[in-house]
Amino acid sequence: MEEKALNEKESLELISQMIRNTQQKLERKNGIPFLIWGYVTVIVSLTVWYMLKITMDAHWNYLWFLIPVLGYTAMLIFSQKEEKGMKTYIDKVIGYVWICMGSAALIVSISAMFVWMPVYFIILLLIGIGTTITALVIKFKLLIYLGFICIMSSEICLIIRDMNAILVFAFMFLIMMVIPGHVLYAKKGIQHV
Repeated sequence: MEEKALNEKESLELISQMIRNTQQKLERKNGIPFLIWGYVTVIVSLTVWYMLKITMDAHWNYLWFLIPVLGYTAMLIFSQKEEKGMKTYIDKVIGYVWICMGSAALIVSISAMFVWMPVYFIILLLIGIGTTITALVIKFKLLIYLGFICIMSSEICLIIRDMNAILVFAFMFLIMMVIPGHVLYAKKGIQHV
């Protein structure tokens, strides 16, 4: 099959079509990935906070590793139920963004077991960046705003140094992931830029 060179107008239309296809896939998924990762993170965060508060036993921090275990398991179950189709370049880019952000978050979490670092700040910053990049690529206005709010607000976790930073962390995931997930689920559509 012979490849045809695209002119500027055709190239822009192809890119626009890929963005529309990705948006439609997100519509069909109804924000489920946002809801899965958002709720898993919020529930684990509140569980860790509560257990640390009542026991003062730092071993409860190992519960943080439930986030990738529960999140990936739920995503695998969800992805098996969803329809399979061709992945566009934009789908792949978004997937790569989240592989990088998720890997970096896991490395930070593991490293924090050995050296002190502002984990909540770093994770919120990373996930906020990933969320904002995703929102900018798919042109989902609400998610763009909430991603930027999370990035800017991540510094609160540098100011609050006690266990209450966990509550800020949970709240930011509620804002950044759960709310947009529910908006997508309720509207079954995307607000375009």
